[in-house]
Amino acid sequence: MTSTVDQLASLARRNSLWTLSFGLACCAIEMISTHMAHHDFDRFGVVTWPSPRQSDVMIVAGTVVKKMAEPIRLLYEQMPDPKWVIAMGTCATSGGPYYRSYSVVMGVDHVVPVDVYVPGCPPRPEALMDGLMKLQQKIKRDAKERSGE
Repeated sequence: MTSTVDQLASLARRNSLWTLSFGLACCAIEMISTHMAHHDFDRFGVVTWPSPRQSDVMIVAGTVVKKMAEPIRLLYEQMPDPKWVIAMGTCATSGGPYYRSYSVVMGVDHVVPVDVYVPGCPPRPEALMDGLMKLQQKIKRDAKERSGE
């Protein structure tokens, strides 16, 4: 079995994700609970980091309004490559129950590219953990594709 540099880098990246949390509403409360002892995000190598310049993953949770679009885009641009985005909850993925409001963006994917969608209103902590594992699988799959396997 041979390994390429991309595959080794992918192993390190997917098992050491530093997240930038952008919690805007009730989904943020569920996001906080994933770091508590019962769910323990740490066992997956996930660390919440307050700065976009050291973060790999942005988790957007809650309703995104037009005034928040530019700050979200700015934070995303400050993150180093490779970077990923998780849209957590119905509001972040599609506008949620507020989608008819003039100020609501119909999903954060209209602002930044999204890699994983976590459905729910609000999603349970287990759903966010599943979304994170899906992201880890995506990182592994993308590394294999880049290496030509």
